[in-house]
Amino acid sequence: MSANGTSEMITINLDGREVEVPKGMNAIEAAKLHGKEIPHYCYHPKLSIAGNCRMCLIEMGMPMRDRGTGEPVLDEQGVQKIGWGPKPVIGCATDVSPGMHLRTDSESVKEARNGVTEFLLINHPLDCPICDQAGECRLQEFSADHGRGYSRFIEDKNVKPKRTVLGPRVTLDDERCILCSRCVRFSQEVAKDDVLGFVDRGTYSTLTCYPGKELANNYSLNTVDICPVGALTSTDFRFKMRVWFLKRTNSICTESSVGANTTVWSREGKIYRITPRRNDAVNDTWMTDSGRDLFKPFESDDRLTHYTVDGVHQSPEIAAKAAAELLRAGSVAVVGSAHSTVEEQFILEEIAKKTGASVSMVKHEGEGDGILLSEDRSPNLRGALLNGLISELPKGDLTLLAAQVDSGAVKTLLVVNEDLTQLGLTEAQLGQVKIIYLGAFANAVSQVAQVVLPSLSVFEKSGSFVNQNFRLQKFAAAVPGPRGLIAELGVLAMVEALLGEGNSQAPTIAQVWERIGQTEGVFAGLAWQKIPEEGLKLEAGSLAKLNFVESKNLKLDPAALEAAQALPA
Repeated sequence: MSANGTSEMITINLDGREVEVPKGMNAIEAAKLHGKEIPHYCYHPKLSIAGNCRMCLIEMGMPMRDRGTGEPVLDEQGVQKIGWGPKPVIGCATDVSPGMHLRTDSESVKEARNGVTEFLLINHPLDCPICDQAGECRLQEFSADHGRGYSRFIEDKNVKPKRTVLGPRVTLDDERCILCSRCVRFSQEVAKDDVLGFVDRGTYSTLTCYPGKELANNYSLNTVDICPVGALTSTDFRFKMRVWFLKRTNSICTESSVGANTTVWSREGKIYRITPRRNDAVNDTWMTDSGRDLFKPFESDDRLTHYTVDGVHQSPEIAAKAAAELLRAGSVAVVGSAHSTVEEQFILEEIAKKTGASVSMVKHEGEGDGILLSEDRSPNLRGALLNGLISELPKGDLTLLAAQVDSGAVKTLLVVNEDLTQLGLTEAQLGQVKIIYLGAFANAVSQVAQVVLPSLSVFEKSGSFVNQNFRLQKFAAAVPGPRGLIAELGVLAMVEALLGEGNSQAPTIAQVWERIGQTEGVFAGLAWQKIPEEGLKLEAGSLAKLNFVESKNLKLDPAALEAAQALPA
């Protein structure tokens, strides 16, 4: 690394062309920077180097120097000679250095890849038509690009076990395994659950769990994601859908404040699976197994699917008008949610200002695992702080609000996505106030609410969250919500407009960001279009001016915390 924190660039020769690459980068990644794909199976950028598959063979040469004098050895034209290795080397374990020459498409390299592919296919079953990995199988792709196109093997294949249950979520078809060891290294190095290994030798080598153990950690499905063939499959997704039929949508995991980047795979309004999306600043290329199932509760029968006023189905506009009338009566309290988006929290704060409402919020905590599941089980608590919706870290209950209800200071409640009976209020206290409930599922609050405004899931709307490291990240709607429902951002905006002189039409998310960008604070000057796919780290200078930045509970990364504390308040 250079003094300014950037990687030192060096010049190498890649297939006869001088190119610049970061010093110390391996040959696979260096070639990738310049549009050259070196095929590989066992190499993964987030795992240690194993060198198992030998598919990434390349030719490597270095400028020659006299061993005695150290002077360059020149040819007849006065150009320094290149000393090529006697045989190909693996690109994954070859780090580039100044002057290095690489050949990735020579006849020698092509012949080596053909040979490796032929050996991998000797015992591989010809079951691509029924394999779950079809459409995203590296062996299938590289066989077409680098294989001979025919087999010289006439003996019987060595048949290995099929449908082996490795754990509650992963099924192994061992005859497809190419022994790349990605799953073994992931379990050891990332999940810290060393349960996988190989037994037997040669063509009889088999992947298995250690005796008495199973692949049951909360990151087991990452082994399916990184398996380059169809050996490891998701038991839940197995034989459900061909991947080329599925639409991919960028999203964010809402399980905790980590905010892992994800891809939602859907077809015709139905979600089939969720996989991690690479973001080196947040989650590398991993996510929890439990985060992959977050879409399933929204398919349950207790989902709210109708706007109601006093139990009667109404349109969103009529329900919003009824909510505004209740809020105009005064003595209002708002119970916000750390699962609401930055945009929804902004509009909710505007409603609170116009009605003079006090705003409460509760924190939801659980046990963290030190990897990608944090103790803070909400995706946007920091967004609520930055928006000004709340000014301090919330508590775990609403006993103060319960006292305000008993005293008569609060007569109307606007509740977002919380069951107040689980947070310190009784059913009798709920009967003392008028309630507007905005949420996705029926509960004790929705059952007694005068106005019910159904909300959409994170998979059915677009928005943004601020994760535990104060990175602003956006996500997009993957599937439509239940018929007749609009995003709660639109409903809240209609309510806010009805409380004032504004336009009661539901705004677009870009229009809401036009308003957010005009406020003071960390969001000043931002626009929806300016948030990149990998997220935007909010400035430490702005964070330093907020009184909550020193709280250890917010789990700022050390560098951001140190930078923030060094700035004047």
